[in-house]
Amino acid sequence: MENEILLSEELISNKIYFIRGQKVMLDRDLATLYGIETKVLNQAVKRNISRFPEDFMFQLTEIEFQNLKSQFVTSSWGGARKLPSVFTEHGVLMLSSVINSDKAVQTNIQIMRIFSKVRQMLLDTTDLKIDILQIQKKLENHDKNIELVFSYLDELSEKKEKEQPRTKIGYKK
Repeated sequence: MENEILLSEELISNKIYFIRGQKVMLDRDLATLYGIETKVLNQAVKRNISRFPEDFMFQLTEIEFQNLKSQFVTSSWGGARKLPSVFTEHGVLMLSSVINSDKAVQTNIQIMRIFSKVRQMLLDTTDLKIDILQIQKKLENHDKNIELVFSYLDELSEKKEKEQPRTKIGYKK
């Protein structure tokens, strides 16, 4: 069971794309995950179109579709007659209210968990980048400080070389 969950997470994660600055999933991928045909999913969306504003779902442009297809080594797109629709995280969540099946509900729960993980990974990555930048700044300061120490040492050694021998004072024997 745990192995299936890991496989499902990987399977779902591989179906999340970054388009127009948003994480989205294709209508055909969602239909496959729900165990229904793409046209059934799209019909359910059309019947409830008011639930899917532009920030929940949008249709890909021809250029976006070509770019997406070029990311795949083997083409399994078949003869799509129209450009696919993609659903943002909120759109996927809304799908659970229009696709009435237990599998769709369970799949949506899992998809939402994975969207959350992806979001957390992005936040962790951002935090890591900030930490790296702070370390780089510290290292730059360390380099400057080390250079300063070496220049002081050079000055001291130059002074030592230029020093005149001193006459000793005190008791002579």
